[in-house]
Amino acid sequence: MTFFEPSLPVVPAAAGTRVRTPKAFNRLVDLAYNVWWTWVPEARELWQRVSPPDWAMNPNPLTILQTMSPDTWEALEANDSFVELYEEVIRRFDAYMETEDTWYEREHAGSLPGGIAYLCTEFGLHHTLPFYSGGLGVLAGDHTKSASDLGLPLVGVGLLYRRGYFRQAIDPDGLQQHHYRAVEVARRPIRRVLDRTGHPLIVQVDLPDSTVNVGAWRIDVGRVPLILLDTDLPSNDPADRPITHILYVRGREMRLCQEIVLGIGGARVLEALGIEPSVWHVNEGHASLALVERLSKTISAGSGFERAVEQIRGTTVFTLHTPVPAGNEVFDAGLVGRFLNGRLPGLDDAALGSLGHSGRDGIFDLGALAIRLSRSTNGVSKRHGEVVTRDWHQIIGGPGTSVTNGVHLPTWVGGAMGKRIAEALGPNWTEMGLDPQAWEAVRDLDDKAVWDAHQSQKERLIRHLRRRLRDQRARHGASPGDLRKITSLLPVDRLTIVFARRFATYKRAGLLFQDLGRLTGLLTNPERPIQLIFSGKAHPADTMGKDQIRHVFELANSPELAGHVFFFEDYDMELARYLVGGADVWLNNPRPPMEASGTSGMKAAANGVLNLSVTDGWWGEGHSDGNGWAFGEHFESDEVDADALYRLLEHEVAPLYYEMDDEGVPHQWVARMKNAIATVAAPFSTQRMVAEYTERLYLTKG
Repeated sequence: MTFFEPSLPVVPAAAGTRVRTPKAFNRLVDLAYNVWWTWVPEARELWQRVSPPDWAMNPNPLTILQTMSPDTWEALEANDSFVELYEEVIRRFDAYMETEDTWYEREHAGSLPGGIAYLCTEFGLHHTLPFYSGGLGVLAGDHTKSASDLGLPLVGVGLLYRRGYFRQAIDPDGLQQHHYRAVEVARRPIRRVLDRTGHPLIVQVDLPDSTVNVGAWRIDVGRVPLILLDTDLPSNDPADRPITHILYVRGREMRLCQEIVLGIGGARVLEALGIEPSVWHVNEGHASLALVERLSKTISAGSGFERAVEQIRGTTVFTLHTPVPAGNEVFDAGLVGRFLNGRLPGLDDAALGSLGHSGRDGIFDLGALAIRLSRSTNGVSKRHGEVVTRDWHQIIGGPGTSVTNGVHLPTWVGGAMGKRIAEALGPNWTEMGLDPQAWEAVRDLDDKAVWDAHQSQKERLIRHLRRRLRDQRARHGASPGDLRKITSLLPVDRLTIVFARRFATYKRAGLLFQDLGRLTGLLTNPERPIQLIFSGKAHPADTMGKDQIRHVFELANSPELAGHVFFFEDYDMELARYLVGGADVWLNNPRPPMEASGTSGMKAAANGVLNLSVTDGWWGEGHSDGNGWAFGEHFESDEVDADALYRLLEHEVAPLYYEMDDEGVPHQWVARMKNAIATVAAPFSTQRMVAEYTERLYLTKG
């Protein structure tokens, strides 16, 4: 039971939902409406066993519950092993939800009586909930999951994107196509939040030409409620209903409308629910207009401007995820004035403009606004903290700080490797993100057992990639004969290097292709062949990013590199889980200091995948001797970094991988794998991260 529970009643199910289960399995409905199952292997197995074919096509519990026939349920009731698994999963679920023996209760009980409001424009919880685009959203989802695991009194606030982020398809010419699919709310674990009278909660925000009704939905993330705001309501003007349809919509005016709904609407929803947070955590500048709403309320309650600013600052922390000021969310000051001036009681228009000023005339900067109204501003790695201080110290009023990002280990560690880790640390290893020393036991695991676990996850990855490649090439018109040949592509015994992330120019997806002749020689070496896996999306407005995708796609289909380089479309959390679990090497080569943190490499390392990365973002503090490879510490040029990368691949990475004993085990490679898990898993877990936020920023008022 969360401390927010009495304040967040919900409609039992979304309109149109018809769920029929036998009495023997009636608790499956409770399980389906909580995404706890996504990070518990036994719960995932339970859903899979209800109907393996349906689950393989669509791993969505509510779809399973809504489509199962009575005959299926009768067969399951007679299946003793299924009944035993069901009872065990429900027992664990209830124990998790009801326990009071959490880290927060043991260490800081009662210290945050109003809890934490965590506001972010995207949340990545599972690939069937497409309310995320990439790292920021997945980080927010992992933050929320670990807050639940630690028992932290936190409520998340975001937007219900009914068309989500775009699905990517690559056409035969390598051009990125964008498709927005409607989210079937009735088949997602999302329920309408009710007000104190038992009716669907509605708050209002004012826009220049209308007053928009904002509804609220709830997703249960373990013990943490996530509130998603929605303007697609019948009571709204048809022109206002799409405000919350698409994540990162291109139109600047529509984007501002979204951020007004998220910030101002989010603050009003919490107020309507009677939630008075002890701390407001604004995760990136998109949500910073919540602080303007709070400031307006505080001034209207009788505080002078300066006093009101100090009151808001005293309860707010702000996290910057952008590497440089130019990456912040900014708007034309005139546009912001047209939408906000005169609509915030007590707040003078000139004062509002000064809060969002960052030194560029005519620009309103949401990052600058959040900094001025927060008691702390942190970057998301130690190096990024230095960049934040360098670029923002004049507005911060001193140095910034940093809390290095992390990942939710139960979500991202694959099943086979998780079993090996459990042998070393015990069955509760997923709860040991705060005990780095305990992970030293991984080093004592048998090399062959670790290698076999990795190979199992790699085989699973290769099967998944071949299915995707078959679908992709069939859509491009490949013949049946060509499609049959795919089974011989992507051999499991070949060194597999993965580059998977957003295709922004600073991430340098093309760095490996600086010298095609040299690269071709490396990839096609008959004794030590290499295959490269690329995947990622470019924002629809990012022409240069889309050009990079086309370039990689063309090279992957060139005579010289075909069969050694592949591009896989529609990178999402599902594909990411396969990749971070089954790759041999995780490649990351941004142009320093442009990478604020990066978390995909953390996920990979926790699976024993070795990072090959420039020392930017988190890898500057995560890299140690023998847990991966680093290059490009002092950026000179792309040519210099490419040369360093080629030399590492030729002289260290490939030789070490192929140095195997008679049983096919590369012992020196496995030693690095175990070292990677031991040195990265706990220090770069979101358990550590959320605990650090709590003790350094949430509970500290300085």
